[in-house]
Amino acid sequence: MKRFALIVAALLAATAVHAQVFEWKDESGKTHYSDMPPPGNARELRKIESAPPATGSPTQKTAADRELEFRKNQKESQEKAEMASKQQAAAAERNENCDNARRQLQLLESGERIALRDDKGERYYMDDAQRAQEIVKARQAVQSSCK
Repeated sequence: MKRFALIVAALLAATAVHAQVFEWKDESGKTHYSDMPPPGNARELRKIESAPPATGSPTQKTAADRELEFRKNQKESQEKAEMASKQQAAAAERNENCDNARRQLQLLESGERIALRDDKGERYYMDDAQRAQEIVKARQAVQSSCK
């Protein structure tokens, strides 16, 4: 019911905007304003038309311009969100790489025996020279990934 009342009020307001207004002076010089045309004995008659809203005004934008601007802003915000998520994923990957490199270095420096497998799949233990080389590589990995 409220919706119907709003629609009727909007239609009445729209017709009132486009209604004609008449201004005239009668024989005694009195000025009258009305939406009905004056009687035949009016001295001066002036028809007052309501001016259409200025659509070419630089301060007002058309619906198409607003829609275009909305879509542009929406696309920009989407791109910013994607960029932020990519940066966040890259930062998480860097942190993970840094943690892995530190764990590897800690394992190598701990002095525990480290078992590896050769090409035939047989297990062998890393000797001190190999351990020293791997420690150098691990330190470089920590330095490069943990900035």
